Amino acid sequence: MTPERYARIALVALGFLTLIVFTGAAVRVTGSGLGCPNWPKCNTESLTPTEIHAPVAIEFGNRMLTFLVTASSVAALLFAWTRRPFRRDLFLLALILPIGVLTQAVIGGISVLVDLDYWWVMLHYLVSAALLIPAVLLVLRAREPGDVPRRPAAPDRLTAKAVWALAPLGFLTLFMGTAATAAGPHSGGEGTDDLVERLDIKGEETLDFVIHQHGAVATVLGMSVVGVWFLARRREAPRDLMDPLLLTGILLGSQGAIGGAQYAMELPDGLVWLHVVVATLTWLSLLWACFSAGWPSRVPASGPPDLAAPPPREPSVVA
Repeated sequence: MTPERYARIALVALGFLTLIVFTGAAVRVTGSGLGCPNWPKCNTESLTPTEIHAPVAIEFGNRMLTFLVTASSVAALLFAWTRRPFRRDLFLLALILPIGVLTQAVIGGISVLVDLDYWWVMLHYLVSAALLIPAVLLVLRAREPGDVPRRPAAPDRLTAKAVWALAPLGFLTLFMGTAATAAGPHSGGEGTDDLVERLDIKGEETLDFVIHQHGAVATVLGMSVVGVWFLARRREAPRDLMDPLLLTGILLGSQGAIGGAQYAMELPDGLVWLHVVVATLTWLSLLWACFSAGWPSRVPASGPPDLAAPPPREPSVVA
């Protein structure tokens, strides 16, 4: 297995791990979460559906996609072992993927067995987002030529710290988004006429309250990304860092427009699904920026010396 081929395999695994997030969101917004009311069987009688209608097809289709996700993750692990030259870091990253997919399958099954309890459904999405972390890092490291790690793109340690500070803020934004969905009308059971308990912390005002908290955190994230982009630009960071930061800012701006539109239109299914999709893409872009910047402890405290600058003059000695 050559490094070039392995990089493509890692990218395929990342693609499937991302795709199943999109289909999982489709299950939620179409109310198909209990299309298969049992797990691991679709129902008490059969592993597969005994009758087909839209919610069943959507939920069972999402379950079937899990096999492709599992296959791509296992392939990334097996070929990391046969890749030449062998790299231990790639193998350990690839090992996380099938373990994470198995964990996700169990969490998804429990979510069905507890009738889509919102805490389990929130956990289901957040673990998916967390699983994208090693998947993105695996892709970026697999693209490195040979066994030489790519030089961090952050020009100095301050820039690297600023970029990495965006990661927990980004994950908090995702968490608040899942809470907003948990309090909203998309419980995952409306397509099958199942009554699912919703997040309730302020009575009838819960949804409006959580949405505004989510919006506030997302606004802070967006402003922070813009600030870090200007910092990186001032420090003359290379395109390897500037591009993902710019993409993250563009996606966050799009998210603001989508979020405002879906709030004004009272949360139509299609816009809610699009909001989840763009949120996932934004998270991927943010991870790309962080891993490109490099871990702060491995980045020099100050930037490389300006090779174009003239050497300092020797002090003249007056006889």
